[in-house]
Amino acid sequence: MNKRSNIAPIAIFFASMIVIHLLSSIVFNVLPFPIKPTIVHIPVIIASIIYGPRIGAILGFLMGMISLTVNTITILPTSYLFSPFVPNGNLASLAIAIIPRILIGLTPYFVYKLLRNKAGLIFAGALGSLTNTVFVLGGIFFLFGNVFDGNIQKLLATVISTNSIAELIISAILTLVIVPRLEKIKK
Repeated sequence: MNKRSNIAPIAIFFASMIVIHLLSSIVFNVLPFPIKPTIVHIPVIIASIIYGPRIGAILGFLMGMISLTVNTITILPTSYLFSPFVPNGNLASLAIAIIPRILIGLTPYFVYKLLRNKAGLIFAGALGSLTNTVFVLGGIFFLFGNVFDGNIQKLLATVISTNSIAELIISAILTLVIVPRLEKIKK
């Protein structure tokens, strides 16, 4: 795929990420759900599988930019973990906002490339989601250790929290359902 033809899928998937972010922010903040899973990474996972790691990494970077922008504009107690432009934020905040999201765009492609079947789609979706969870929380733990008081058990409890499990399951199911349909359209 040449550079010019990459613009359309990137634009379409990025637009879907923005819509998903806005809708999920409204739904999870208005309705009293006990969990608030992040689902913005699902288009990154799907695009990575369909269009390859380069487009996946670009979309992952754009997801990181969404996180950076939101945490710079809407300041929450944890915003400093994702934005160097708020009090207590620094360059490590930028790394946490961007690097794990780029990795989301790489991991699913290579997992699916190894398996190339329905199980591969499930694993690619699940591991794409897990990539986000592990690298964001790992980055927070190692770069802002005081957040977890240096307690690895708190980090592990957070990694295996209900949000992470819900994100993993949602990502796996939607990847399994959406990728085959989009691959048919792409051909």
